[in-house]
Amino acid sequence: MKIRLTSRPPAIAGYTLIVVLIFTSLGLLVLAGALDWSATNTKLNARNNEYFNTVAAAEAATEKVLAHMANDFQSQGESLVYANLGSYRLLSPTSAENSKWADYEFSNVSGAAAQSYVERTAAASYTPLQSQYSGIYGLASSYQVQSYVRNSATTPAIEVGVKQDVQLATIPVFQFAIFYSMDLEINPGPNMTINGRVHGNQNIYMQPVSTLTFQNHVTASGKLFTDKHPDDPLSRNTSNSKIVFEPGVIHEGGKSSITLPIGTNNTADAVAAILDIPPSDESATSLMGKQRFYNKADLIVVVSNSSVSVKSGQFNNFSTIVASNDYKKFLNTSASYYNKREGKTVNGVDIDVGALKAWSETNATLRTALGGRDVRSIYVADMRPQTVATEAGVRVKNGQTLPSLGLTVSTPNPLYVQGHYNVPNSALGTHDTSGSKPAALIGDAINVLSTAWEDSESALLMNSLLGIRQASSTTINAAFLAGNVPTTNGYYSGGVENFPRFLENWADDDIFTYNGSMVMMFHSRQATAPWGGADVYDPPPRDWAFDVNFMDPTKLPPGTPEVRALLRAQYAVLGPRTKP
Repeated sequence: MKIRLTSRPPAIAGYTLIVVLIFTSLGLLVLAGALDWSATNTKLNARNNEYFNTVAAAEAATEKVLAHMANDFQSQGESLVYANLGSYRLLSPTSAENSKWADYEFSNVSGAAAQSYVERTAAASYTPLQSQYSGIYGLASSYQVQSYVRNSATTPAIEVGVKQDVQLATIPVFQFAIFYSMDLEINPGPNMTINGRVHGNQNIYMQPVSTLTFQNHVTASGKLFTDKHPDDPLSRNTSNSKIVFEPGVIHEGGKSSITLPIGTNNTADAVAAILDIPPSDESATSLMGKQRFYNKADLIVVVSNSSVSVKSGQFNNFSTIVASNDYKKFLNTSASYYNKREGKTVNGVDIDVGALKAWSETNATLRTALGGRDVRSIYVADMRPQTVATEAGVRVKNGQTLPSLGLTVSTPNPLYVQGHYNVPNSALGTHDTSGSKPAALIGDAINVLSTAWEDSESALLMNSLLGIRQASSTTINAAFLAGNVPTTNGYYSGGVENFPRFLENWADDDIFTYNGSMVMMFHSRQATAPWGGADVYDPPPRDWAFDVNFMDPTKLPPGTPEVRALLRAQYAVLGPRTKP
């Protein structure tokens, strides 16, 4: 049997081969395109990465300049920054700092190698601040820094610039409704509204029992927590708790710290020294010397076991001595009353503000030294040794009307303010501060004693039936700067709601009206009993507000501390080299 084999026609075989070749070619073309796309994309990504690396290098150059400016500003102020412009211009990253910088060529806007453009664009003036402190005024100057970088490791070379505009701002600390250098805790029981700016240089903790409303910006250098401090031992009923930030109110952490320029670290212990009498070898013009209230005061009172010294301040080298027959008109060194929170008798000093005002208006000694003006500030230190059962203290009384230019009272001791302070009768119980004078009360702690306070009842147990230590409505218009006893070791600090310390039984109709600014910069060193002891006080209804007078530089309290900050205003990446 023969089998016949049939072959494929030549035309069909040729057609198949052509189709295979076409698809193969198309596949090769697609592959080549994909490879070319991949290579191009890789190059573009590499170029893009190099571009951003070059931008980062230019930014690093500006940051090096700004770091030196910030350090000089904190140490000596804007005058040193302006004096050092020439040295800033010579700053740029070097390969000695990091070998990577060898691939970059740094220059200024004119092309000068290893330099940056640094100029002051506006001299210091009292002006609205920018960036994170918008809405606050400060003595601010504006600077611009530009740095250009050429990346010589790329082909073609990439060249970019970075421009940063900044403000060097000196900020009166009493422009904040609440300012804390440490952790800030605010956990009120009743509803509470805060109408001014709030800032904490560390964390802010909020666990209100009722509604806590912020009408202005809230910032922290750390974080904002809607919870209590981790060491806070209290359990609160937060079923009605609500934290409200009104529309447009910024509330965020991670902001720059603003610190007091004292020439050393800004720990609480270091800052507390601004209350102390300076050591004999310290210059009054040193950074710490400039911040000490002792050196800012018009009148200085130092009480010791053997003597009472009353004299003029550093403004005329402490050369004017006030005689005893004069200072006894407003100074009492035999005050005595009991502080239930401390569990100690206060053997202290009383300042009769009304009598001080009358004496200041007519005396021929200190008034002459002051060029014919009234006293604006007084520093009082009670240096007498105390027993385990006693404590020093300085109390201001009869202060409803202040001297014509206002009054700042400062002391290293706990400070007590008794009765209405700095408020006309027509404005009692209101937030009308149009008739008030610039005022501040500064001490180791601030204790509020109502208009009903009686020294003779201060040591008696609280008893609402007998009305012992029963408060009455009181209005105080003054900035407060003081210390606290921090949350630790099983105790709560008391929070902002207990910044002013109370020692009386405040009923629902006994209202504490306050207009001012609350600043906490250190921990108390003398009044160190923790908050929360039994039978110390019943809290008042707190009708509190930020005093908007403090937004006007002419109405700030005498000797207001000023913190410094470098504020970033604008940032831009620049293309080809251009004039600033």
